[in-house]
Amino acid sequence: MPVMTTLQDNLQAVQSRIAAACAACGRNPAEVTLLAVSKTFGADAVQEVAACGQQDFGENYIQEGVDKITILQSSANPETPLIWHCIGPIQSNKTKYVTEFFSWAHTVDRLKIAQRLNDQRPDHLPPLNICLQVNIDGAATKSGVAPEEVLELSKLVTQLPRLALRGLMTIPDPLKGFEAQVALHTKARALFNDVRDELNLPHFDTLSMGMTSDLEAAIHAGSTMVRVGTAIFGERQYPV
Repeated sequence: MPVMTTLQDNLQAVQSRIAAACAACGRNPAEVTLLAVSKTFGADAVQEVAACGQQDFGENYIQEGVDKITILQSSANPETPLIWHCIGPIQSNKTKYVTEFFSWAHTVDRLKIAQRLNDQRPDHLPPLNICLQVNIDGAATKSGVAPEEVLELSKLVTQLPRLALRGLMTIPDPLKGFEAQVALHTKARALFNDVRDELNLPHFDTLSMGMTSDLEAAIHAGSTMVRVGTAIFGERQYPV
């Protein structure tokens, strides 16, 4: 089977999962953005998925993302430009690349990184869309601001003019069982609601949570953006 057909079928299968999950909890599928995560897959695979109508793409590795963005810029359709999201760790020496090449950064978890992103965002570009990464389950191996510190960091980030605080993002450790997954994601939704209500921000509208294995539970709990890689592109291709 041609690769194009495989990727198209995979994308449609994920879209069907999102639609079914929304139907199951009475939500409109238009409320949930699919973020296609192309980690370790090349620009050709991104281009094939984009040709099927997918517009939002997530990159875990900043330099890999920059390389793909650079390759695909020349063939981009100006009417439906690709929207690039940085969803991996952001080190201080990489912030400049995030500000110059990406429209979104999902993994901001401290003021130092937010300040660098603000200071380095080029003037000719709109403010960088930001999600604060929250360590919602307290996992020792995961990055993210502690839930009790999210509101204070949110207040500080809103003072940075070259950033637009759009919401929260979580990457909890995997849980077995739909109900357990929903319960954890619901904690993130409650925190999102608290910050939104406290700050009354006009564009605080994004709850980035849920991946291939738990997107149904995340949508049930209120996710507005699911990050799916494996179910679209296949198993990761890491160098031997």
